[in-house]
Amino acid sequence: MASQVQVKGWSYKITPARIVMAALAALAAAIAVYRLCTGLGTVSNLSDEWPWGLWIGFDVLTGVALAGGGYGTALLVHVLHIEKFNVIARSAMLTSLLGYLLVLIGLFLDIGQWFNFWRPFVSWGYHSVLFEVFWCVSIYTTVQMIEFGEIATERIGKKWHKPLMKIMPFLFILGILLPTLHQSSLGGLYIIAVDKLHPLWWSMLLPVFFLMSSFFVGPAMVCVETTLAGKALNHQVDPKILRSLIRISGVVMILYLLLKFGDLIHRDALGYIFTGSLEGNMFLLEMVVGVIIPIIICFGPWSKTRAGLFTFGVLTAIGLVINRMNVVFTGMYQALGPGYFPSWMEFAVTIGLVSGAVLVYLFIAENFNILGHGEEHQTETA
Repeated sequence: MASQVQVKGWSYKITPARIVMAALAALAAAIAVYRLCTGLGTVSNLSDEWPWGLWIGFDVLTGVALAGGGYGTALLVHVLHIEKFNVIARSAMLTSLLGYLLVLIGLFLDIGQWFNFWRPFVSWGYHSVLFEVFWCVSIYTTVQMIEFGEIATERIGKKWHKPLMKIMPFLFILGILLPTLHQSSLGGLYIIAVDKLHPLWWSMLLPVFFLMSSFFVGPAMVCVETTLAGKALNHQVDPKILRSLIRISGVVMILYLLLKFGDLIHRDALGYIFTGSLEGNMFLLEMVVGVIIPIIICFGPWSKTRAGLFTFGVLTAIGLVINRMNVVFTGMYQALGPGYFPSWMEFAVTIGLVSGAVLVYLFIAENFNILGHGEEHQTETA
């Protein structure tokens, strides 16, 4: 049973699912406070051997990639001026903003001495890839928040709308350049793990693979979020538009697949796939579920249907998650050995963060002009 809450012009629908998500977000917030007060050791199973766990692997490495739909869509709409994608632009950029905020929260919680989080701003470590990632993600999230001002000032602070619109082209270009840096740099973090990361994943091309995968998973996430948001908010995007969008993903995925196997052949590592080991099987799962099947769907007749588009999006996103988990956990298993499995509190924080982001997305979508913006633009133009 759903009910509508309205306070001073702001409205929010209350449903049983949203109540559950609110409870999960509240639990995550309570655990986060407990972690900040008592340290990492009391809430996580991290150790000196496994210093990077679920929060870095999923909340940061995976979260940054899944939030990549924003810069890809901005490139298509605001630089290449492909007008038909206007209808999904605001939704994609809002999801990206929320995703990056979750990444910053996850990163903040994973810092051992969290009260020193400000030090990279004043003590520059020029030679550290993590330093570049920290600065780049921080600046990009700030840029995204200013970009959101375009939407916010349509309803609040209206006097700032026109001045903000004048700097939007500069922000869009900056917002496209920055992700290409930190998306690739996250892969670059593992280049130094040449003796630890399994040859199926270690490569000097890791930055390229991370960047390409973050780009092709963007349209996939747009398919997932527009389908779910469409059902929740009674707004459906034309499947032809989404099909055109995932065709771009499909082309990049084919290039990614060719480059991946070409790299394995060049490094004489192709044989590891068929050894029947955990690493080989997980690599096959990642490739088949997350790349090969989505390519078949993308260029097949099923992509004309909403079910096909949603399946493409879900499989591609799952494949991306498996890839990042393979790099962080599976690929390191032989070198570091067993000893880490996330605690229930690590899972609770991750689930709670995602739940909180969904609730915020729904509130913004219900109170600002997010869905259907491009449709209005096309009507006005006509």
